[in-house]
Amino acid sequence: MKIKSLGYLWIETTDVSKWRDYGTNILGLQIAPTMPADGNVYLKMDARPYRFAVYPGERDRLAFAGWELESEEAFTAALEELRAAGVAFELPGADIARQRRVRAVARLQDPAGATLELYHGADLDYAKFISPQGIAEFETGFNGNMGLGHIVLPTKKLAETRRFYREVLGFADTDYMHFHFSPDAKDPGQGLHFMHVDNPRHHSLALYEDPNDSPSGCVHAMVEVSDVDEVGYCLDRVNAAGIPVVSSLGRHTNDRMLSFYMATPGGFAMEFGCEGLQMDWEGYTPTVSTLPSLWGHKFQM
Repeated sequence: MKIKSLGYLWIETTDVSKWRDYGTNILGLQIAPTMPADGNVYLKMDARPYRFAVYPGERDRLAFAGWELESEEAFTAALEELRAAGVAFELPGADIARQRRVRAVARLQDPAGATLELYHGADLDYAKFISPQGIAEFETGFNGNMGLGHIVLPTKKLAETRRFYREVLGFADTDYMHFHFSPDAKDPGQGLHFMHVDNPRHHSLALYEDPNDSPSGCVHAMVEVSDVDEVGYCLDRVNAAGIPVVSSLGRHTNDRMLSFYMATPGGFAMEFGCEGLQMDWEGYTPTVSTLPSLWGHKFQM
């Protein structure tokens, strides 16, 4: 299976208005002009009709992520691979596909219980992206082929979940880190696997070993801009709005992203960055990093 990119995120919220304000006034995303007025908030960042969909519900969480396949043939082959691996999935049908603005969708769960969708045939609406905060562009590739950014998901079953994404869904390893938050010599620590799909992003997914239940279903999501000044402008907006900064400005070691992290209305963090590496995967050897950042990134745990 060859997944191309992280295509969309659907977020459940107890307060749609908070996400509308956060998405437009803080992140600088646009209310999607070609999506319906159906009570959801759709946020646009590139040539795709939307990248974030926020819908009203009883919880604040990442509900599911959509992963893009390149063609109908690849989608059909993916379903056969899921069947052969004994992985249960459902086909929600044409109405859901139309809502997602794609041709066909399959829905399944990973071993940690996270819901994901596989799809093909995403629309391009070509509506001009006009950021309410003046951001010229987000880094998503040609017609969005690098995806919206990345997500980090928590799992109590790190090895099993990684194996699922590698052996069933075809993700590949990029980097691994291991963290110890206690001086106790018996503390096993927590692992973090960075994984890529078939585009140049250093990682589109990371899996974080978390022994606790995560009500938000997500550690953080990341969006990337093309201009370092936009990171600074966003940080100013965050501070002016009194939004908690989860991590100070810094530059990561493995993907060289210059970024900071902030709270979202969804109970997970958002990394807002620039200058992330774009990789050539031919002959690439996965790495093990012992330092998460070259400088900065002081986390408020």
